[in-house]
Amino acid sequence: MAIPALAVPALAAGFADPVHDAQRSFAAVMRAMAEPGLPVPLASDLDPPAPLSREAAACALALLDYETPVFLDATLSAAPAVAAFLRFHTGAPVVDDPAAARFAFIADAAALPDFGAFAQGEPDYPDRSATLIVQVSDFGTDAIVIEGPGIKGRRSFSAAPLPSDLPARLAANRALYPLGIDLILTAPGGVLGLPRTVKPVMED
Repeated sequence: MAIPALAVPALAAGFADPVHDAQRSFAAVMRAMAEPGLPVPLASDLDPPAPLSREAAACALALLDYETPVFLDATLSAAPAVAAFLRFHTGAPVVDDPAAARFAFIADAAALPDFGAFAQGEPDYPDRSATLIVQVSDFGTDAIVIEGPGIKGRRSFSAAPLPSDLPARLAANRALYPLGIDLILTAPGGVLGLPRTVKPVMED
């Protein structure tokens, strides 16, 4: 009696044009980090496994490699296909300890983990820190006011959903400079950078 073959879920495809698509995605992320708080267009035709968004997947394929351990929040970890997708297309090891990750992907932005859970860098190697890629539903322009390098004067932005204490978290993160974490927010069609140099303008 023949034993039926087990059905193996198809792995979602990566970039159609790996070199150029990765370059375009990387350029969008770099512009977003150079101009904090400014939404930058990021088009992607990826169809990654849910709940990983197209934009977050594009960031992953542009930024990750076998030397960049990655942490997935509980929402993403609950979908094994997400880890399989990232491992196959980037070679990045998926780790359970957020402090061991160079990149962290957060699908539940409202439950954004405490920044202190992630690598903050070391005095001699501040680049040994984590970058958090956080999926949000949309961007706006009028909730949080920030200043710092890459911003002429001040700039305002908003994103939803995010924790209400994000400005205080950003201020505490800025106080650690040159240590601290960097944030990349992704929304449908775009990406927005919040590097550790960002200083929120707190109300008196």
